[in-house]
Amino acid sequence: MAARINPSILSADFANMQRDLERIASADYVHVDVMDNHFVPNLTFGPQMVERVQATSPVPLDVHLMIEDPDRWAPQYAELGAFSVTFHAEAATAPITLARTLRGLGARAGVALSPKTDVAAYLDLLPEFDQVLVMTVEPGFGGQKFLPHVMPKLTRLREAADRLGLDVWLQVDGGVTDETIEVAASAGADTFVAGSSVFGAADAGAAIEGLRAAASAHLHRH
Repeated sequence: MAARINPSILSADFANMQRDLERIASADYVHVDVMDNHFVPNLTFGPQMVERVQATSPVPLDVHLMIEDPDRWAPQYAELGAFSVTFHAEAATAPITLARTLRGLGARAGVALSPKTDVAAYLDLLPEFDQVLVMTVEPGFGGQKFLPHVMPKLTRLREAADRLGLDVWLQVDGGVTDETIEVAASAGADTFVAGSSVFGAADAGAAIEGLRAAASAHLHRH
């Protein structure tokens, strides 16, 4: 199995979004960070922008909601046709209900865990999710340094998924480079969000391929 590479359009040129989406046509998915300036101190895209990206992207959308009240707002992103919708465990009041709603609308349901969030409460809930996003930076801003101390979370999630026989994707987001992607893959991740390391490269396609090869060589075989 090859690693999945999901470039984050937070690092794209917003004035040339269509061009930058075409630059990442070889990616698995495009990662879309929705921030509301409440759950995190930053403001990015809303449903209209996501709908526009959905209409023009050459690859499916992996939407990451860093917003308050995802119980109310997350379903509309599934309704827009996003392949995957991930909400934060810290923000949802009824995460299992919300995950089931998202699945019912045809999207993959993901839950994101911020660096300080304990993974223990989610190990037995893994069957309810299609993806768990382990944040490798504090959510809210691009360009931060990778936090290696969260790697044990990935290992525990991978062990739990294997024990339960689940095909849960384990995603990391933040500070992903050729070097840190190997660390995360070895810990159990199989899906990787990369921002500046892709969009900042002269050849985004080559950067995607390099990251995919680096991660695939270190994937936790399961």
